[in-house]
Amino acid sequence: MPETFFQTHHSDDVMVLRFRSQDGTNRLTHACVVALTEKVKELRESGAGLVIAGNDKFFSAGAELQEISALTGRGAYAFARSGQNLMAEIESFPAPVYAAISGYCMGGGLDLALACHRRIAAPNAVFGHRGTALGLITGWGGTQRLARLIGKAQALAIFVAAEKIDAGNAQRLGLVDAIAEDPVAEANRRLRR
Repeated sequence: MPETFFQTHHSDDVMVLRFRSQDGTNRLTHACVVALTEKVKELRESGAGLVIAGNDKFFSAGAELQEISALTGRGAYAFARSGQNLMAEIESFPAPVYAAISGYCMGGGLDLALACHRRIAAPNAVFGHRGTALGLITGWGGTQRLARLIGKAQALAIFVAAEKIDAGNAQRLGLVDAIAEDPVAEANRRLRR
């Protein structure tokens, strides 16, 4: 049976897409990115707003590092392009897209949250892009989106210094729009206004 990377639930004018993985970290493997891109394309036709969420401990831990370390030049380029395609599909979605973030939102998961139109965080949310600590930098557009959102100096602290920030600081910086105990419910409420 093929792995299911997410599940969707449609209610009124809102579609909720929730990541799921066997280990609970919701890593964005190449197969997950491709499946997610196809699903987002499919959901465009619904006309519904979209909420993207993870579980209580992980929105997404980002890309699968073992998968990345095995890439060759051509494979790395293809992986970067597939991630860019996903982020472009989310960013250009015809209805509002909210990231409902609980727990860790790291690396490619942060890139994905940044491609969403709005971000609602749970109090336990932690944001970061630890790639530079491993000699990696995102190829999915997060560097540009974060700098536009919170300014170049703050974005550099997150990307280059690999700093992690909590939900309160993320809201203060403008990375998230609100903090809510149940970010999915809050995103739903805002989409139904």
